[in-house]
Amino acid sequence: MSDAAILDSLARIVGRAHVLSEDALIEGNLVEPRGLYRGRALALVRPDSTQQTAAVAALCDERGIGLVPQGGNTGLVGGQTPDQSGQQLIVSMQRMNRVREIDLSTETMIVEAGVTLAAAREAAAGVDRLFPLSLASEASCTIGGNLSTNAGGVNVIAYGGARDLTTGVEAVLADGRIFNGLSKLRKDNTGYDLRDLFIGAEGTLGIITAAALKLLPRPRAIETAFVGVASPAQALKLLTLARLHIGGGVTSFELLPRIGIDFVLRHSVHVRDPLASNHAWYVLMEVSSQTADGLGDALAALLEDALITGVIEDAVIAASGEQRAAFWRLRESLPEAQKHEGASIKHDVSVPVGAVADFMAAASVAVASFMPAARIVAFGHLGDGNIHFNVAQPVGADAKDYLARWEAMNGVVHAVVADFHGSISAEHGIGRLKRDLLRATKDPVALQMMRAVKAALDPNGILNPGKVL
Repeated sequence: MSDAAILDSLARIVGRAHVLSEDALIEGNLVEPRGLYRGRALALVRPDSTQQTAAVAALCDERGIGLVPQGGNTGLVGGQTPDQSGQQLIVSMQRMNRVREIDLSTETMIVEAGVTLAAAREAAAGVDRLFPLSLASEASCTIGGNLSTNAGGVNVIAYGGARDLTTGVEAVLADGRIFNGLSKLRKDNTGYDLRDLFIGAEGTLGIITAAALKLLPRPRAIETAFVGVASPAQALKLLTLARLHIGGGVTSFELLPRIGIDFVLRHSVHVRDPLASNHAWYVLMEVSSQTADGLGDALAALLEDALITGVIEDAVIAASGEQRAAFWRLRESLPEAQKHEGASIKHDVSVPVGAVADFMAAASVAVASFMPAARIVAFGHLGDGNIHFNVAQPVGADAKDYLARWEAMNGVVHAVVADFHGSISAEHGIGRLKRDLLRATKDPVALQMMRAVKAALDPNGILNPGKVL
């Protein structure tokens, strides 16, 4: 079948207007946000339903055409980008953007894969509930992409990641069969949990078309503090104190270095330093409660205790929603601010929470030995052990020459991650960027099991070819 005939067949499934093959129309879908991967595609197809997605998959499986599922195109490891062959098909889920059902009796909602994370959170808020997954890209990232990468974000310490917030999924298999696993059940021991095959699989085992998501009570009180500390070790002590004072009410616990704050202040607008003097490290901490009164007093008592015992050096509690937003703007502006400081080699890693300080110390020594002038910008989700251990180029260095040492720098950092029994991908996934690294670091038996599952569900290898495995 010729390319033209394939496009005609696709048009009969989804409508001519939703089969886009001109590069000018799909240019933004051919490259990932950091520009590391750029591909070509036979076309971009926009199905409007699970049935249309299934028909597209069946056609492509029969013809041996690779399918690349794509949501908001915000992924950072190239998992949503086609290769250079020009023969793969991008399947955009953005027309599948309906909230199908909100069921307060089971505290769940069923949403389609193209619903943005922000829209899902708004739908929950509209019925006085919380969907707690929260990412900086929530205005554009989609639920399908969030589940496909098992997204984490800033609230994992309290609520878990995408997998923990999902009771069921609907997915299209490679041959066009539909897995109807939209269960609202919290307990179901009827064999293998097939839902978890698709969450975190990055579209290599099936195309997630809808999900049943957990709803939680919406907090009646939220308090946010920006805290100066001497070291990551002191930040960990603060985390222990916070749990003793506030328990499960600690909903975010983010670690920021002074160099990161300097980058943001230098390159971002509408931001300012929250504390009167500089500190080596900072914690952005948020606590929540179902009780409207008393949370502010509890947070103040925690910080007073931490100040008296020398755990922290200074702190400020947000006095308004505007000030709270300003604290978070500092945190969320850091990745963008890094771009203005030149090239950056980034590592999305995790280690056991209690080992974070030791890991960061060891990794910093290793990087300094490898490249003394490199600037370490390590920040992230201290509460769940996920640190973005980014290494910015030396001041005045040539960006191209610096990035040529990407693999060598990865080797330095990931060797330390291995020493601490950590993960080389905490929340961004594998995609294309870390595929070879996965083979080098994953348990061989685990890799064999993953390949066996892939072969069983996608024997012709059409689902997101070249990603993960």
